[in-house]
Amino acid sequence: MTGRIAGAVPAVVAGLCDDAAVFPPGLAPLPDAVRAYRDRQDSWYAGLVGPLVLAASALPGLGPLLPREARLPLSVTLPGGPADLPAVRGACAELPVELRAVEVAMPEDLATPAFLDRLAAGLDGAGDLDVFVEVPRDPRRVAVLDALASGEHGRYRAKFRTGGVRADLYPDEAELAAAVAAVVTAGVPFKATAGLHHAVRNTDPETGFEQHGFLTLLLATDALAAGGTESEARALLAERDGATVAGLVRGLDPVRVARARAAFTSFGTCSITDPRDELLALGVLTAPVPAPVPEGASS
Repeated sequence: MTGRIAGAVPAVVAGLCDDAAVFPPGLAPLPDAVRAYRDRQDSWYAGLVGPLVLAASALPGLGPLLPREARLPLSVTLPGGPADLPAVRGACAELPVELRAVEVAMPEDLATPAFLDRLAAGLDGAGDLDVFVEVPRDPRRVAVLDALASGEHGRYRAKFRTGGVRADLYPDEAELAAAVAAVVTAGVPFKATAGLHHAVRNTDPETGFEQHGFLTLLLATDALAAGGTESEARALLAERDGATVAGLVRGLDPVRVARARAAFTSFGTCSITDPRDELLALGVLTAPVPAPVPEGASS
């Protein structure tokens, strides 16, 4: 048998891709998503992948898919808001999973103070759990960002939607740069979700939607974390040349990498192989190479 040398996943993209296979546009059935995630845990690029992202409503169907010795890393979304937190925590306590994070949306009829009060109540005794608050794109946005920045209600993280099934669900460069600048300046980590189907800025050939890139978002975050301006961040978000983007990413020194990734923790993607393959093509990720077979050994 030919041996394999594991390809090292560089720190700049380690854990960058949260596995959101069950969400649109992928919509993988839960058994398929769980099986693929567990199979991938032994792959050479396992270090690229964060937790499996599931909606709270998927938890009742998860138990039969996992052996008792499994410790499946999970991030659970709560689209209904913090009222579902106690049930989610209780369900996860009965499953062979490691609940790493919750991603909590703000119900449209809930004001920011009431939301934060209910969130705190639902997290009582939760311990070391990453809590992402989905920042709404409505008049509550400023108040939510201010609350996250103050830290008075808890050390929560931000979650930004960067796309969706309609063109208007994609924030433009100015909106996204301003949002990222607000949390980076305040030292609030964030994740992104939806619409980041490619590494660089692009126009979807089927829908015509203008889509952000996950590496251009990373570079914009780096620029802001290094003291750059929103104008610089907007320019990086607009960059469409893959070679330029890859060169800038590969040129980040370890200090800047650590700082940028502490700010931009991950993004949700319904495909892991697509970003993996783009990172390989751009030279940001390196595939493993066959280990030499000793002379005389059987192949």
